Amino acid sequence: MTMISWQMVDIKKPLERVESPMPSPGEGEVLLKVVGCGVCHTDLGFYYGGVRTKSPLPLTLGHEISGIVEAVGAGAENWDKKAVIVPAVMPCGGCDVCVRGKGNICPTQKMPGNDIQGGFASHIVVPAAQLCEVPVDENYTPQGAPGLSLAELSVIADAVTTPYQAIAESGLDADDTAIFIGVGGVGGFGAQIAKSFGACVIAIDIDSQKLEAIKPYVDAVFNVGEYSFKDLRKAVSGFVKEQGRRRTEWKIFETSGTAAGQKTAFGLLTFGAALAVVGFTMDTLDIRLSNLMAFHATARGNWGCIPEYYKPTLDLVLSGKVKLGPFVKTFALDEINDVFAKVHSREILQRPILIP
Repeated sequence: MTMISWQMVDIKKPLERVESPMPSPGEGEVLLKVVGCGVCHTDLGFYYGGVRTKSPLPLTLGHEISGIVEAVGAGAENWDKKAVIVPAVMPCGGCDVCVRGKGNICPTQKMPGNDIQGGFASHIVVPAAQLCEVPVDENYTPQGAPGLSLAELSVIADAVTTPYQAIAESGLDADDTAIFIGVGGVGGFGAQIAKSFGACVIAIDIDSQKLEAIKPYVDAVFNVGEYSFKDLRKAVSGFVKEQGRRRTEWKIFETSGTAAGQKTAFGLLTFGAALAVVGFTMDTLDIRLSNLMAFHATARGNWGCIPEYYKPTLDLVLSGKVKLGPFVKTFALDEINDVFAKVHSREILQRPILIP
C-alpha cells in the first residue's frame, strides 16, 4: 500500500506530490487516515516567508488535522477506528513542564509539518497520547453539530484552540471587554470564544469583508483604515463606556500576525490591561515598553494550545456556540498549490481545508 503527500522542497517552489510506502505506527503511535487539514498562516510563513522548519526539507506541511485511526502501535490499541483531532502541539506529557500544565513549552513537543511530517497527505503517523477524540456516528459524522463534517473540525487543531488558550490564560470573564486585532481565522474564532465567555467583544481589522463576516457574532466592529489611531482609541473607549463596561483591564488579543496589528494592539493598552500576542510575524516593532509599567499592564505570548483545552474547545463547536461553517471552505488536496497562492494573495478569505 502507498500513501500520498505534498512536500515542500524549497521556499516558494511548487509543492511536490509524492507517493511513498504506507508507514507503520510504532509503540504509542497511530496511523491516521487524514480526513481534512487546514491551511494556516504558519504554513504560509514556512513556504513564502522563509520561517525555518525544525525538520529539514523536503517536508510535508500542515498541522490542523482531523482523521480516522486506521492502524495502531503497541499501547495505543484503544484508539483503533476512532475519529480524532491531532493537536498542533503535542507535548511528551511526562517532563517537568508537562507535569506542571505547561505542555506547550515542552522541549520535546511534536508539531506536524514542523517537527514531524504534516497533514497535507493521505496518511500521517502521530503519537497517540494527546489525541482528541471526536464523537461520531457510524458514518463518522460528528454528533451534536448539524451540518459540520469531520474534515471541517480539523481547524480546531490550531485556529480555534490557540485563541482558546490565550483567552483562558488571560482570565477573561463576563465582566471583561475583549478586543481582537485581526479577525481572520484565529481572531474570528477567538472573538466567538470570548463571546461564549460572556465578555463584551470588539473586532478590529482593516478588511471590511472580514469585519462584515464577524459582525453578527460580536458587539462592535471597527475598521482601522477609517480612523487615525487617536480616533480609533477614542471610538473604542467611547463604545465601552456606552455599554456600561469598565474602561480598565481590557483583554487585548493580537491575532493579525502583522506589525501594524501589533502596534495597534500595544497602543490600546489601558490601566490593568492584558495583551496576548497570538499572531506571528517576522517583522520587528518599535514600541515603548515602559507603557506596560505606566499602565500596570501585562503582555504575554501564546504558543499553540495544551491538549487539556481541546475537549472544552471541541464542546463549544459541537454545541454551536462557536460557528465554523461560515468561516471555512473545503478544497481537494490536489489543489494545494493553487490554494496556497490564493490565500497568500488574499483571494480566499475563509480558512481553507484540504481534503485528500
